[in-house]
Amino acid sequence: QVQLVESGGGLVQAGGSLRLSCVASGSIFSINAMGWYRQAPGNERALVATVTSGGSTNYADSVKGRFTISRDSAKNTVYLQMTSLKPEDTAVYYCNAGVVKPYSYRYLDVWGQGTLVTVSS
Repeated sequence: QVQLVESGGGLVQAGGSLRLSCVASGSIFSINAMGWYRQAPGNERALVATVTSGGSTNYADSVKGRFTISRDSAKNTVYLQMTSLKPEDTAVYYCNAGVVKPYSYRYLDVWGQGTLVTVSS
């Protein structure tokens, strides 16, 4: 099995910063893209940022210039550095990874359990 475990969420005032981390563990041959998504109450889950195995990044327009995604492939870890946080960034943040299994080379789309980020005004 493959698991993603997020950490780093919490309560922060508007204008503050937080850093989210997500570690993948289990039976992993390789990981393609990794990313962060978020879901605010009453809304659908939406893309925040992704990073490919080659380091190419993609961001939602709403977070460009404020959030930075990075990964440490040796540690199967992806990070999301969030700065200049706004109340509208309040959401549950989910980690996602495209994992290739060993031996079978089967591709799995794996999600973490989510970590809550609350930004107070």
